[in-house]
Amino acid sequence: MSASVKVLGISGSLRRNSYNTAALRAAQELAPSDMRIEMADLSAIPLYNQDEQDRQVPESVARLTAQVQAADAILFATPEYNYSVPGVLKNAIDWVSRAKPQPFAGKPAAVMGASPGALGTGRAQYHLRQIGVFLDLHFLNKPEIMIASAHERFDAQGKLTHESTREYLGKLLLALQDWTHFLQRGKSA
Repeated sequence: MSASVKVLGISGSLRRNSYNTAALRAAQELAPSDMRIEMADLSAIPLYNQDEQDRQVPESVARLTAQVQAADAILFATPEYNYSVPGVLKNAIDWVSRAKPQPFAGKPAAVMGASPGALGTGRAQYHLRQIGVFLDLHFLNKPEIMIASAHERFDAQGKLTHESTREYLGKLLLALQDWTHFLQRGKSA
């Protein structure tokens, strides 16, 4: 039997009715029985300022950094703003990446995204993967989850109702679990 996997879900949206946050809630619902997905909250993280970091790291940043450190894997859900990741997500990553040791380094990660548009956040996901190279995140390559026409795939309460998307999300979670175990075995070898 494999060990339980602790995943930190990070939504790049602050919107109350965010499709990306709803996708993370769907992931919590669909997670394998030995996977736990905790949600990060980026709403209180200030804009990155090295002067502020040098004085004292804000509590909201310290909390997110501790969550990243404690997680076995990261699951990002990113909207796409102007062909890229939202500033709120990039800002949170910039803050956390300043911690020593850098808490993203070596972590397994997966990315998904939901958008009312036709491309389902594909460009933002690829930009996040580029950012992950510098962070030494180990992104899962497949399956890719790009939820297009999100307004048709979630109901008014934010529940993911589109069956094939739910199925793909379940496959992503199983692949992330396997990827996490694979990387953990490599570290212990």
